[in-house]
Amino acid sequence: MATRTPPARLALQTVLAELPDWRQVPGRDAITRHFRFKDFNAAFGFMTRVAMQAEALDHHPEWRNVYADVEVVLATHEIQGLSQRDVNLARWMDAAFLQRGNPG
Repeated sequence: MATRTPPARLALQTVLAELPDWRQVPGRDAITRHFRFKDFNAAFGFMTRVAMQAEALDHHPEWRNVYADVEVVLATHEIQGLSQRDVNLARWMDAAFLQRGNPG
């Protein structure tokens, strides 16, 4: 398997300026967002869609789900910071969330 080149590191404030619904993870160069759904089925469906996109991008979130709540953390582990991969996945998640008509 070919080794891929590590992505360029992005400044936290630059990323946060592009993603207004995301916040810094305290003590980390990472971002987080809380998504709330009408029920477990909607939350799990969202996670399934995100999982398929994350696999296609080869960039996987840290996350947890409790009933209708999904908490996501994004960071690029190979650079221990944020990259365009995080921005791309965050934007995709935001769009998927809004597409389903969920409250923000």
